[in-house]
Amino acid sequence: MSLPAKVRPKFIARTVKELLEIGQIAEVSRNYSDGDVADYVALGGAKPKDGDVPEPMIGALFSYLLGAKLPGTGTNYLKQQSRFLETARVGEKLTARVRVMKVRPEKHLVDLETTCYNEQGVLVCNGRALVFVADVAE
Repeated sequence: MSLPAKVRPKFIARTVKELLEIGQIAEVSRNYSDGDVADYVALGGAKPKDGDVPEPMIGALFSYLLGAKLPGTGTNYLKQQSRFLETARVGEKLTARVRVMKVRPEKHLVDLETTCYNEQGVLVCNGRALVFVADVAE
């Protein structure tokens, strides 16, 4: 049995082109602890030098941003390229950022720049991400 038209929720279809603009930014900051690194190693990650944050933990910040913030839910990672320029240290504040560089709405593709800085403003990591983003209903 379907609901009467007055009761049915209305959904607005939003396209990739409507949702994303070149230059949009999302960022997150995080301080990793010795306990976070120990948990990572316990799950099968390689043990880093004492006091260092493993590179995959920095990459996880980008995964979080892409899946939860920009573009957000429903994003599918296709490709990630990262260059690690400096060692991140346990306890220091790291700020990861993704920025929309190109939107190809006909293919549902979004190219993003990825960067991570430490609390002194030193670039720890930079790279690119390519994601697939489906149109959404709101």
